[in-house]
Amino acid sequence: MEDRELLEGLRRGDQRSFDAIFRAHYPHLVAFVERMLRQRAVAEDIAQDVLLELWRRRESLVVQDSLRAYLFQAARNRAYNHTRHLRIEERSEPELVGEGSIGHRGDAYLAEEEIETALRSAVAELPPRCREVFELSRVHGMRYAEIATALGISVKTVESQMGKALGLLRVRLAAWLPATEQS
Repeated sequence: MEDRELLEGLRRGDQRSFDAIFRAHYPHLVAFVERMLRQRAVAEDIAQDVLLELWRRRESLVVQDSLRAYLFQAARNRAYNHTRHLRIEERSEPELVGEGSIGHRGDAYLAEEEIETALRSAVAELPPRCREVFELSRVHGMRYAEIATALGISVKTVESQMGKALGLLRVRLAAWLPATEQS
């Protein structure tokens, strides 16, 4: 089957089409990500996540060039997100270790969990289009132009939806944000 036929089957929810896509692309995605990260297990997880997301978004999926290019771009973005996340963890680790008491680290962990829970809740309460644009940008690391293409909307609409999402999140999460100086 050609990519076009497989994508049509995928959009209809045909498990055989998804299986064919998975078998054809999974090993190549794993190898690609493994070359980037040098970690086989992480590469396998990322390849699985990319293909799972393909299945999850099958009905609204927009593939401009080729399915292969789409999958490799998604895998690359996830690999970059993984690397970025590791760097953030490394930067924050010395601060946590240097804090001194275990009790303080426990408090920091609880505060972090509370903030994460509040953030997930706030994102879940966003209007559907805002939430979708926000997640594609912040969770999946897609650029505005990529989001616009994937959703079939203009870049200006993506910018507008992101601005709206960030404004709503800022209001909803005001209790966890640092206080700003007021004149």
